[in-house]
Amino acid sequence: MSTKAKAKSSILEAVHETALDLQNLGFIDKRKMRKFDLLCLDQIPDYDSTKIRALRDRFKLSQAVLASVLNTSLSTVRQWEIGDKHPSGPSQKLLSLLDRKGLEALI
Repeated sequence: MSTKAKAKSSILEAVHETALDLQNLGFIDKRKMRKFDLLCLDQIPDYDSTKIRALRDRFKLSQAVLASVLNTSLSTVRQWEIGDKHPSGPSQKLLSLLDRKGLEALI
């Protein structure tokens, strides 16, 4: 895993860091490392239409501005908010970052 994610605890952070070092040395394969990621790292919450709308309202963003910040289309944000589509992995991560760190983290 190349990005730094927040561990659930300091013990799990140490376990994950050790596993990452072992992967870099070739002792752990990618599949096993994914298991350590799931065990040690906080999961990204699912964002449904209500949560996306609440996020947008909290930061006083239009659908167009949110789409621009997330580097997606306006129609995609509209479809998320009416429940026709759900955000994919990268969009979920960006929504989580917006939720936790604020708009400044994405600009």
